[in-house]
Amino acid sequence: MNKITLPLSIIAIALSLFAIFNPKPSNDQVYVDVNKLLDGYKRTEIVRKDLQEKTTLLKANVDSLVSGWQKELKVYEKERAYMTKKEKELKQELLANKQQQINNYQQAVQKQMQEEDQKATQTVINDINDYVKEYGKTHSHQIIFGAGGNGNIMYAVEGADLTTKVLEGLNAEFEGK
Repeated sequence: MNKITLPLSIIAIALSLFAIFNPKPSNDQVYVDVNKLLDGYKRTEIVRKDLQEKTTLLKANVDSLVSGWQKELKVYEKERAYMTKKEKELKQELLANKQQQINNYQQAVQKQMQEEDQKATQTVINDINDYVKEYGKTHSHQIIFGAGGNGNIMYAVEGADLTTKVLEGLNAEFEGK
């Protein structure tokens, strides 16, 4: 009986050591909260600030054009009693054309800002996706889910949330460590 106990003990110790020192891929299912990553990522803040500055400048341009048009309209209203029918028609046509041009410019500005917002947001999302992919490879995760608050993940244990770790690494990478 002693002859069998010693080899079994050695095998058990060897298997224990193998299990401890042989890292295996994590089979844990983990996730990140995409909304928290977007909000906490420092590049998002910079991109949003840049877009807000552009939007403010373009809005000021539109407001200036509208203000100028309104002044012309007030002048016309004061002077129309002294105008001939032909002058009134011409001035009304000019004011209508100017108003249409301002409306077209305003729509073009809104479209431009929407496109720039989408492009900037996609750039940030691509950064996050690339980082999460590398994080998953580095930490041997087989899958990392993205929770967006719309029912993708209804429940998860606290330890399955990688959001804070990923956000810290993402911001460190963005800032150049």
